[in-house]
Amino acid sequence: MLQTALRNVLAHKARLMMTVLAVCLGVAFISGSLVFADSTTAAYRAALSRNYAGIAVTVEPTYPPGAAAGERTSVLDDALVAEVAAVPGVTAARPAVDGSVTLAAKDGSPLRADSMMGRLAAAHLPDADGQDDRYPLTAGRYPRTGGEVALERGTAAAGSYALGDTVTLATDGPVRRMRLVGLVSTDDTRVTSGGTLAVFDKATAQKLFAAPGRYTGIEVSAAPGTDELELARRIGALLPADRAEATTATAAANQQSVFVDTRTSSYARLPMIFAVVSLFIGSFLIVNTFTMLITRRAREIALLRAIGATRRQVVRSVLAEAALVGLVASLLGFVLGLGVATALPGMLGTANDSLPQGPLVIGPAPLLASLVVGVGVTVLAAWLPSRRAARIAPVEAMRTAEQPPSAVPSRLRGALGAAVLLLGAGLLVSLSDAKDASDENLRTAMAGCGILVTGLIVLAPLMAGPVIRLIGRLTVRLGVVGALARDNALRDPRRTAATAAALMISTALVSGLAVIDHSSSRALDSQAAAGLSADYVVSTRDTTTAIDAAAVHRVAAIPGVTTASAVAESTLSTGAAAGQVSGVDPKTVGDVMRLRFTSGSAAGIGPGRIAVSSSFARENRVGTGGRIDASIGPGQGDRARPYTVVGIYEDNPTARDVLADRADVQRHSFLRDSVQRILVTTGDGAAGDLEKQLRAAVDHSPLLKVQSRGQLVQEQAGVAGELITMVFGLLAIGVIISALGMVNTLAMSVAERTREIGVLRAIGMDRSGIRRMIRVESLTVAAYGTLLGLACGLFGAWKVSGLANGAIPQYTFALPWGTLALVVVLSLAVGAAAAALPARRAAALGPLRAVADA
Repeated sequence: MLQTALRNVLAHKARLMMTVLAVCLGVAFISGSLVFADSTTAAYRAALSRNYAGIAVTVEPTYPPGAAAGERTSVLDDALVAEVAAVPGVTAARPAVDGSVTLAAKDGSPLRADSMMGRLAAAHLPDADGQDDRYPLTAGRYPRTGGEVALERGTAAAGSYALGDTVTLATDGPVRRMRLVGLVSTDDTRVTSGGTLAVFDKATAQKLFAAPGRYTGIEVSAAPGTDELELARRIGALLPADRAEATTATAAANQQSVFVDTRTSSYARLPMIFAVVSLFIGSFLIVNTFTMLITRRAREIALLRAIGATRRQVVRSVLAEAALVGLVASLLGFVLGLGVATALPGMLGTANDSLPQGPLVIGPAPLLASLVVGVGVTVLAAWLPSRRAARIAPVEAMRTAEQPPSAVPSRLRGALGAAVLLLGAGLLVSLSDAKDASDENLRTAMAGCGILVTGLIVLAPLMAGPVIRLIGRLTVRLGVVGALARDNALRDPRRTAATAAALMISTALVSGLAVIDHSSSRALDSQAAAGLSADYVVSTRDTTTAIDAAAVHRVAAIPGVTTASAVAESTLSTGAAAGQVSGVDPKTVGDVMRLRFTSGSAAGIGPGRIAVSSSFARENRVGTGGRIDASIGPGQGDRARPYTVVGIYEDNPTARDVLADRADVQRHSFLRDSVQRILVTTGDGAAGDLEKQLRAAVDHSPLLKVQSRGQLVQEQAGVAGELITMVFGLLAIGVIISALGMVNTLAMSVAERTREIGVLRAIGMDRSGIRRMIRVESLTVAAYGTLLGLACGLFGAWKVSGLANGAIPQYTFALPWGTLALVVVLSLAVGAAAAALPARRAAALGPLRAVADA
């Protein structure tokens, strides 16, 4: 029977090729996702991890809770370095001055400013021989004064800098310009994975990142055999209490590992969704293929039964065929998956935030998963057809014609499908009154959508008759060709439903996600536009940097600027919850923000008095006139003070969670007396190049963003980018597998109807009529799957609107007519394209040969 299975695979290799391609696609996404996840994790681990090779203990300064940047004075100096070097077991104690600096490229644009990789800065600290083995010089010389800088050679190339050029950079405020005097190299993976590195002379680095004569860390090397914990304990005994701490390199590396795992845990999620969907859709193609093969081979299987083959042997034979097909598909899918893993970083990264660079990491897990999933899915999908094959009686071998499939609907299928469909619809209907996107509601929505799709799949054969007859009202207008195409689609409702199922699932996913994406984007646009009345926003990239105080005055002095309202940003903690606080001027906040107060007003904001958003008020159970204990800025709750709530406004992304007096926020923020945003309104006489003037006013600082109102709205609405990627990714998968399924089904259908086609040719139908009949049949099946998918997807998106409305108050259900039209056109195009080869093959059959071969 094993030899029989092998011969069957070789005999039907062309028909099984579509199944191989479908399984191969799903396996490719699984293996590619796993390789991508491993490679990205390794690259992120390199990009975010400090290299502790040769280091046993690190010494770093500690600061009092809530200390501002100006209050963070390091106690690490040359005297302490000498004491650490004298500890028994220490072979070397090397000080370091490290920090962060944002560079501008030669053309003035920020250089990797939004990247999550390191924007590192360090001091040149030579050894006794004058060399710096951490940053070996490759060209030029090391910086010697405050007006000079060296760049890592990859950083210089990315910024188009050459020796002698002026480099623009900033640390936490004013822009600095330095002459590039040297290029260095480094093995620091945070830089080689896509970060940047600038090297300063010792005095300049200490001034920027520590204090004159102070260091930001000490790296300690130990003699072989020295216990790290014991060495850390000895060094810790020398350090000033609560001002510095010694940590073993092992402990520091473990902390980094936890951080990296947290950052990279979600990167395989999107491609894994593609993998699950492709395998799920592909399973229908497998079932359909093996069912049709067994129908074609009914007499062959009956002969095997007649000469002694048992039912169990027949089942094993069919499953062996499936296993061979799955094995080939798995191996091909694994190889294709390496290409997927190579392409994913470019697809998921952006120009400003590319994924880190690194080689592919190919472990045993992706290969094992490819084999298990590919073979397992194929064998599992072939199990039901194998059971049908085992029920073929030996007497079937004596029949001269194949028995037509039963078109009698199953009452059990109808009852089961209706129950499942109603259960799924009921779960989705229960979300009509949902107020938020809580985990419980999300689980209910996912379960409801899954059950709804399952119910449609079960009922699809029963609905095929009435729906295709309805579609047939259009096809019969094409004459006899259209009527025959309709009847062919109705001939086997199960086959038609299984063929259309792939297109139905992909259409349901795409249409549902497209509606949610379109509605969410409209809501985010509305929310951002409703909350901002300023024409331009100048902002820092995070709250640990600031806008130069002089820049605020320069912006206000630009002709055409009517208001330049500075905003200080920080965090506000109530103990139970934390939020973002904006420090504003109550006199001008109404000119730059569109605030809709449900109670109170912004006029009452002042020292000790705040206004809060509706969500913040609800979470902290506070109303207008109430008091709340909160602390602003970094640190613990021991700095909490009472604040009076003078107003509650509708959620506003521009205002953040809390509006407070600007002086209050500046007094307690990380950077004292700093501002992080300037909201600018302009008059009718503003110059057309105002954006250029604003950039010039902030000295083209790479730390800052200058955005018009439209650009800011677009940025805030861009959070749906991953959903758009998913929508079109799922659409592509559905199109490919649906096309494979239709080509396979139509090709095998043509082979089954060879005699029928010969008779049609014999009674006068020409080749073009045969081709049109096959194409219209394919379009009918595609239209059926598309209609079911659209109904399912739109219903699901409609009923989960409550979840999105709870997260975005402006959310309203809106149909993306353009996208939905594209989905319909592509689905029908798949049907037309899939029929091309089978139609040509059918038209090529001569009448006499067709009747003779049947």
